[in-house]
Amino acid sequence: MNDLRHYAGELEQMQSLPLEIKIRMTKMRIQQWVYAFSGEAYISFSGGKDSTVLLNIAREVFPNLPAVFCDTGLEYPEIREFVKRFENVVWLKPQMNFRQVIQKYGYPLISKSVANTLRGGHEPGSYRWKKLHGEVFLKNGKPSKFNCVKWQFLLDAPFKVSEQCCDVMKKRPFHKYQKETGQMPIVATMADESMMRKNSWMKYGCNAFDRASGPQSRPMSFWTERDVLEYLIKYDVPYASVYGDIIGLMPDGTIIPMQELQKMAKECGIPEEAELKTSTCDRTGCMFCGFGCHLEKQPNRFQRMAETHPKQY
Repeated sequence: MNDLRHYAGELEQMQSLPLEIKIRMTKMRIQQWVYAFSGEAYISFSGGKDSTVLLNIAREVFPNLPAVFCDTGLEYPEIREFVKRFENVVWLKPQMNFRQVIQKYGYPLISKSVANTLRGGHEPGSYRWKKLHGEVFLKNGKPSKFNCVKWQFLLDAPFKVSEQCCDVMKKRPFHKYQKETGQMPIVATMADESMMRKNSWMKYGCNAFDRASGPQSRPMSFWTERDVLEYLIKYDVPYASVYGDIIGLMPDGTIIPMQELQKMAKECGIPEEAELKTSTCDRTGCMFCGFGCHLEKQPNRFQRMAETHPKQY
């Protein structure tokens, strides 16, 4: 039985909509969520650009909606200072620090899926062991795409590898807050960030009232990275300084500076062919997280950190 509520074609259609329509749709989903829980809702605020846009939109509709920030100690210092500028923000703290987490559970490397496989891949014959040895097959006899033989060598690493860091340092504090307050989360995740998030959107939609792991609103699911950057430019929304300027990169290599982009946004619109980028950091999650680092061009996040944040490095 097909339990999907949406299909990939619907998502692509929504992603192609003009920014102004996406903003209105996002506001409608936030309103639906807040009213459904009689006002008992909050914005999950990381201080990153995505959740900054979400908070800006949400507080246009509900000015007193609380934001909740989890201070893991792993954020860029610029992010923490940026969050301090906002009113009505609840600060949470995890019960364990990063050193304790990696010693007990393991270091986050490659991806959540691969790290989970490595964590349970030491038992010969187990499903995760088979994935690491290329022994998971489809019904037609072909190897499963979920096999991850290339990371088998990490089983012999002189440290543990695990996906549990985020659960301990972020999810648990938020779950505790939700249990204590009865407030339900609104998050700034987008479907194009990962296959897992895309599949979740197709199954539950933006407002996941019946999500297996608990209700969660994702009212920006159909947004793209470009939408976020265009919103910040067009509406002159302050964001954390660690990102640097937002620039436009034309196909011929020409760079459009931020001031020019702001002018374009207000007058004729930003050219579709201009790729919008941040000039320094593009993502500002936990500073020491290794997920996805192997996919980055050099200088990668850790090499950049050595230059920009030598103390943390």
